[in-house]
Amino acid sequence: MKIKARIALEDDDPRTLAAALSPDDMEGMRTVVESGGVVTYFESEKIGSLILSVDDYLMNAKVAKDVGAVLKALEKGR
Repeated sequence: MKIKARIALEDDDPRTLAAALSPDDMEGMRTVVESGGVVTYFESEKIGSLILSVDDYLMNAKVAKDVGAVLKALEKGR
């Protein structure tokens, strides 16, 4: 049995966020830009593997968004 999940993140610059996140896509993951946001699809046969993948993805997304916010603040300060 395949277990599936979908996470959608809104962002002002979804292409940049997707570019930051997609290199970490593992087997069973796919990150795309849809409707002004980033959507990642997950698929696994084991719930534990799915949970670990989602947890790792959310941490990576937080870091990417935090770095993006710092870069924007630095650009405004120039």
